[in-house]
Amino acid sequence: MPHLEAFLRERSPLDQNQLRRIRELTSDWQLLADLSFADLILWVPLRKDFKSWPTGYVAVAHIRPTTAATVFPQEVLGEEISWGSRPRIDQALSAAEIIRDAQPEKFGELLIKEETIPVILNEQVIAVISRHRNAELMRQPSRLELNYREVAHNVFRMVAEGTFPYTEHSELFDPAVRVGDGLIRLDINGVITYASPNAKSALNRMGWADELEGKNLGEVARKVSLVKADAHEEAIEVSLSGKSLRRVEIENLGGTIDLMALPLLAGADRIGAIVLLQNVTELRRRERELVTKDATIREIHHRVKNNLQTVSALLRLQSRRIEDPAASAALNEAVRRIASIALVHETLSSSAEASVAFDDVLDRLVTHALELSPRMGELQISRDGALGSLDPRIATPLSLVVTELIHNALEHGLAVSGENLKIEVNREGDVATLIIFDDGIGLPEGFSLSESANLGLQIVRTLTENELKGSINLVRTARGTEAQLKFPL
Repeated sequence: MPHLEAFLRERSPLDQNQLRRIRELTSDWQLLADLSFADLILWVPLRKDFKSWPTGYVAVAHIRPTTAATVFPQEVLGEEISWGSRPRIDQALSAAEIIRDAQPEKFGELLIKEETIPVILNEQVIAVISRHRNAELMRQPSRLELNYREVAHNVFRMVAEGTFPYTEHSELFDPAVRVGDGLIRLDINGVITYASPNAKSALNRMGWADELEGKNLGEVARKVSLVKADAHEEAIEVSLSGKSLRRVEIENLGGTIDLMALPLLAGADRIGAIVLLQNVTELRRRERELVTKDATIREIHHRVKNNLQTVSALLRLQSRRIEDPAASAALNEAVRRIASIALVHETLSSSAEASVAFDDVLDRLVTHALELSPRMGELQISRDGALGSLDPRIATPLSLVVTELIHNALEHGLAVSGENLKIEVNREGDVATLIIFDDGIGLPEGFSLSESANLGLQIVRTLTENELKGSINLVRTARGTEAQLKFPL
């Protein structure tokens, strides 16, 4: 309810706990709409304080059932009504009781029956639910409809008594299980008194061929479950006894079923429970496929990293056999560039994420550059800021660009003079900036990046413009040289 505060600002005395209660209710109340085959509208009284008489109400939430046609095709959210225009809402608020058994009224071409339920928190009515059903569809209800309605009456009574929504383990409702996917009704002992056709079908696919009614649900689930460890058997039976809010999955070769048990209360007494079922066989199969796919991708990155290291080792061996210093230096530069690419693949192979934690990569690139520098003990390299996680398509060329810029600074700037190299990174929205500054000798007069014959700088410019879709500038400052890189994420 993103507009709840906007609707009620300076018009209602509800505090943060009461607003939280309303949010909890409306996050779970699809269950109520489906069980009662009705549209539900939540009305909050408009008044200065709880001692004042309300001037009216505002509709802050509206839910339509998935088990029946809506009676309100138009949106009612934000609608305001005055005190006295809807007597049943007034009665539910003032008496703090459920108002039902009202005569149906004509609404357009439909005959609508309205009931009102007070929403109570700490013995105080903070809102009223109006429930609207098509009276024509209520005259010859099926057994399913009768059971759903009886359960709905129990749950609405819990709302009026302040025991629904459940405050304990409310996270179990996410993801939500729908009534239409399957419902089982339990008595106080956990014995099945009713099972919907979809619930029977789900358990039949799991291999249960007998009748369900009269059986203990925990025992049924234990018998069809593939896992037969004693501790797990006990956990299943306890979870599905209906004594408390619980969610459990059972699995065998026939599939996987998600079951959520919701206790039904009357005052402080438990009078039974309902269990919502959902066949999640296909969902779990897709999740396993994704896990397998992720593992395969990580293995590919691991093998790519190993292959790159093998190529580096071969080039290193070759460079030692070459007497020409220029050729040997070229091979060593190739080894360095390959190592920076391998570092990205190593990060991907050890991470469960499909992105690269680039700040860790950057730190390792800096460490590696220092280890290769002949002035290792004299130089200081620092980093400020963070880029966070990056897509591999950005991380790979960026690691090469950073490697070349650091190496260029160490080789041409700091090799002659200077001791400090500073890296600053920043991420604002969809744009990243990276600045590498050294206090070395600085750029020569008339330097132009586009006309430079330096292979490393040409690699930097090409990767920045073509792969990163960004810009690179090398600037001579009074203190040294600054490489400024900017690119979109």
